[in-house]
Amino acid sequence: MTPEEALHKYWHYDKFRPLQREIIESVMKGHDTLALLPTGGGKSLCYQVPAIINEGITVVISPLIALMADQVRMLSEKHIKAAYITSAMSKHQVDVVLNNSVFGNIKLLYVSPERLQNRTFLDHFRQMKVSLIAVDEAHCISQWGYDFRPPYLEIAKVRQYHPEVPVIALTATATPEVVEDIRSKLAFREGQVFQNSFARPNIVYTVRHSDDKEGTLLRIIRNVGGSGIVYVRNRRRTQEISRMLNENDIAAAAYHAGIPVKERIQSQQDWMTSTKGVMVATNAFGMGIDKPDVRYVVHLDLPESPEAYFQEAGRAGRDGQKAYAVLIYSDGDCIKLRKDVERDFPTLAIIKNSYRALCNYYQLPVGAGEGSRFPFNIEEICNTYGLDMYTFYRSLTFLEREGLVSMPEQSELMSKVYINVDKDELYRVQMSDRTIGDMLESMLRLYGGLFTDFTPISEAVIAKRCGMDATKVANILSGLNRLEIITYQPKMLKPQIVFCTPRIDVKDIDLREENYKRLKELAVVRRESMIDYATNDKRCRSVWLLDYFGEKDAMNCGRCDYCLTKTMATMKSVEARIEETMKEGRANIKQLAAKMEGVEPKQLTAAVRALLDKGKLRMDEDFNLMLKSEK
Repeated sequence: MTPEEALHKYWHYDKFRPLQREIIESVMKGHDTLALLPTGGGKSLCYQVPAIINEGITVVISPLIALMADQVRMLSEKHIKAAYITSAMSKHQVDVVLNNSVFGNIKLLYVSPERLQNRTFLDHFRQMKVSLIAVDEAHCISQWGYDFRPPYLEIAKVRQYHPEVPVIALTATATPEVVEDIRSKLAFREGQVFQNSFARPNIVYTVRHSDDKEGTLLRIIRNVGGSGIVYVRNRRRTQEISRMLNENDIAAAAYHAGIPVKERIQSQQDWMTSTKGVMVATNAFGMGIDKPDVRYVVHLDLPESPEAYFQEAGRAGRDGQKAYAVLIYSDGDCIKLRKDVERDFPTLAIIKNSYRALCNYYQLPVGAGEGSRFPFNIEEICNTYGLDMYTFYRSLTFLEREGLVSMPEQSELMSKVYINVDKDELYRVQMSDRTIGDMLESMLRLYGGLFTDFTPISEAVIAKRCGMDATKVANILSGLNRLEIITYQPKMLKPQIVFCTPRIDVKDIDLREENYKRLKELAVVRRESMIDYATNDKRCRSVWLLDYFGEKDAMNCGRCDYCLTKTMATMKSVEARIEETMKEGRANIKQLAAKMEGVEPKQLTAAVRALLDKGKLRMDEDFNLMLKSEK
């Protein structure tokens, strides 16, 4: 099968986007490959197509559960065998996936970078027939990147188990310094690099300085229309802004990590189906969301870095149609962004104390707790130990970066079932009780793969199929689970925290001070860059962003607020020159052009038309132009 045949068969496209074909060809020739493609540029196809064509399995290393779950769901819909492993899964679930990866027909296996430190995974990884290792969000491997994840450094180590297998690294946000760091940290052999321009010509980048942010936001939404995202920096603001929009007859929903899972999922579905036109969210929203017709992305607060802004703004206009990325800021935002560095970087002593408090809360002794999973109530923990909630949360993000704990995203929402017994044994169970038999029969008809994989199921759908209550279905499944006939994992609706390693004494936590200081310095630089982007009125917005990511020869976009202001100034200058020239007497357009040296024909025509519309010029029957005052 050729790449084009795979593209048409599974994705129903007739041709690849720019650079996709070249990247796929590089991978299939066995070259280590770095692909820098803009958000929405089709990065996943660059490893999914080779995965389908090549024999064996492609192991995809991805930092976000939401992304993994979304990719596996879409691949499964195309009848491509894919699976993922996360810290939210039980040991039995993980074992099933790993065994299927070694002995089954899985084509793509998604794992988090933390999984590469797990001995059980590595034992199975050695046995897999690996055809490709794909590293998504590859900028996370650079400690100088804006989203460094230390476990990414394990990738180069696992290459020793399959030394001939190529690596493809993919990212949409990387400065030249980070690009070189990625190649080095992944131990690239040849170092093929493919970089498409980060330019998104269909997106109009605009900055608005305003002390009336809500009024400015309302005008933008009413003028642009359609579906959009409004980003704010804290949970409280998502509720306030969504309420304000609804009070002004604009259907909006709120989204942040603290909203109950059911409510979040409903909000997301309403937005995806355009029941609610606007999603007001923190940066917890967006990754893995593929809604092509987002007409605007508005930031009501300054993001922490140009990388974060570029990625979030890039969720607009993925259908290629005109869209807007608008940043609204006030002077106070710049002051706040600078001050928040201290809050976002708790001292090393505070980070270690937070780890001690977390372990004590769950009563874990030193040397114990690896793989333990607990319900996570951050407010209760902070109240117990008198900790500031925001500082404690930021401390946990550092502990997560060091691979000590994990805070799984609540994206694995569906219940899952795996049948432990063979078909004959299950048949005997079905025959033993009519109610149980009817339910199992309905479940088997609705879902395939129950004997080989942990399969997502819906208790409500099964209940409807066999004419019983969903609670009764859940009770029967729980009973069969106790009898070990099936393994049943009900959906998780509460946040959890996972201890990735045994508890260690805080004096042994290796938070290297020089790295910590360097990361803090980089955070300051990025925030200053973000402030410069917002306050700079002497440069095209698109050119500014592209220059930040290493594209030095970009042309002015002609549509951002800077370019439009410059165009208007130029137009006024041309109009003034025309009026001055016309004092010499009437002239046709050709004669006027000869006198207007340095003015482009399009500019001249537009300026003449504007002066005619304003009544400052008039035209006689021979098409000669003259000042309105001329007789």
